[in-house]
Amino acid sequence: MPSNLIVVVALGLKPPRGEVCALECCACYRCSFFVCQSIFLLLCEIELLLEFAEPYLEFCYMAPVEDMSIISLVLQASFVVQMVMVLLLALSFMSWWHIFTKHFTISTAKKHTDEFEDRFWGGSDLNALYEQVKHSRNNIGMEKIFMAGFSEFLKLRQKSGMELSDVMEGTRRAMRASCQRELDYLDKHTSFLASVGSVSPYIGLFGTVWGIMYAFKGLGNVGQATLATVAPHIAEALVATAIGLFAAIPAVVAYNRFAHDVDRLAGRFDTFIEEFSNVLQRQIGR
Repeated sequence: MPSNLIVVVALGLKPPRGEVCALECCACYRCSFFVCQSIFLLLCEIELLLEFAEPYLEFCYMAPVEDMSIISLVLQASFVVQMVMVLLLALSFMSWWHIFTKHFTISTAKKHTDEFEDRFWGGSDLNALYEQVKHSRNNIGMEKIFMAGFSEFLKLRQKSGMELSDVMEGTRRAMRASCQRELDYLDKHTSFLASVGSVSPYIGLFGTVWGIMYAFKGLGNVGQATLATVAPHIAEALVATAIGLFAAIPAVVAYNRFAHDVDRLAGRFDTFIEEFSNVLQRQIGR
């Protein structure tokens, strides 16, 4: 659709006669009308906001800053840079929340897995162990895999006419499905940490570039630019990059650590499935 026709549609005017055919060829004319109108109004609002804030921004960057503390630099930064800092601080807070909760979850899963393996290989009766795990409320990881496999084994074994291979295949499928559910639970929210670690530096860089751009724009109105005038405003912009790195580094480190721990647990789960399958197969052969 031509650009002049988009403006006509966005303003809600009636298009010229020669443009009617182009509109009739669009199957989504009604949708295009609302989308174009929304985009047009949004651009108008942004332009008005920038025109209103421009004198304030120029005044801020014309005057030298005496207080060089971090809080002062954040408060004296431009509106866009402040919004970038707020976004990065929110991402940092959310990533730290997921770091603590994920650390607690994976630590609990490793602890329960170690305790269950001690009971399983300690010579306990499988039926008694199953009843004990079944009535426990805090099952996680290997305990749920054992419950899923043994309950499916008991159901299939009670059916008459089933071959040993069919019983074991059904038991393995049940344990594989339970294993995948547990790994999905342990992997939950790790993708958010990866996203924060990869995107936060670029968001901070955007705030820095925006701040430096307006710093030089304000300095253009000053007759003589000195280091005392330039340095504080450049420092304000660089705070955004520092906050972006502050949000990204812990998220990347935590993501790599959690991915390593989940991979190790996945290997232990796979080994347990094979070993438990052998134990059940020997029990059937008795």
